[in-house]
Amino acid sequence: MAMQRYITNFPRLTPDTLEKWRGVPSSVASDAQNRCQSMDSRIKPMVPGMRICGQARTVVPMPGDNSMVHHAVSLAEPGDIVMVAGGGLEDVAMAGEWVVRCCKRRALGGLVVDGTVRDLYEIRSLNVPVFAKGAVPRGPHKNFGGKMDVLASVGNVPVSPGDIILGDEDGVVVIPLDLAEETLEASLKLLERERLWTSQIEAGRTLVEVLGVPELEVIERDRKLERA
Repeated sequence: MAMQRYITNFPRLTPDTLEKWRGVPSSVASDAQNRCQSMDSRIKPMVPGMRICGQARTVVPMPGDNSMVHHAVSLAEPGDIVMVAGGGLEDVAMAGEWVVRCCKRRALGGLVVDGTVRDLYEIRSLNVPVFAKGAVPRGPHKNFGGKMDVLASVGNVPVSPGDIILGDEDGVVVIPLDLAEETLEASLKLLERERLWTSQIEAGRTLVEVLGVPELEVIERDRKLERA
């Protein structure tokens, strides 16, 4: 299988629009999409507290081969999130210190791997947002092939080049680019509603009152009959 890069000219979001997205938690972005578009729950930040927000550049490698990852982090533009469709493989690291160091040098927005990474100590010191299922010492092979900037399945969610990627401690969510405007509007409305709920709870109202949960059906039992 050859190593191939597909040319795609997706619309770039403005800095102002990306700044709005940075204020949206992954949970809210998922709720705004009918509670969907959330990746495999094991894909988490390798450095606690790290967040990502940017547009996707996808990589579909041959299993256990990270050559296309090297190409992607060398070609992606500042702010881009490199999304690696590693197939969930957990016993071979698809990225390590040098991949992440290249991300930092090129000011990329981060790296998401549906699989594992290695050199975790160095990754933590580089201060680059890296999301993966975990770390493993075993490294990948090279030059067997792969594709860049194609539709990819990352963490069981389809990702296209240009899609918006949000990641935080809860995990990673994908917002399809053609739904970005309406999803952002819905997310901001949800955030405003949550602020209202917070103020009501802090004022002493219960969750049942705030959320309008139906009242409980109260069942009375005759304890004498139960003992009979």
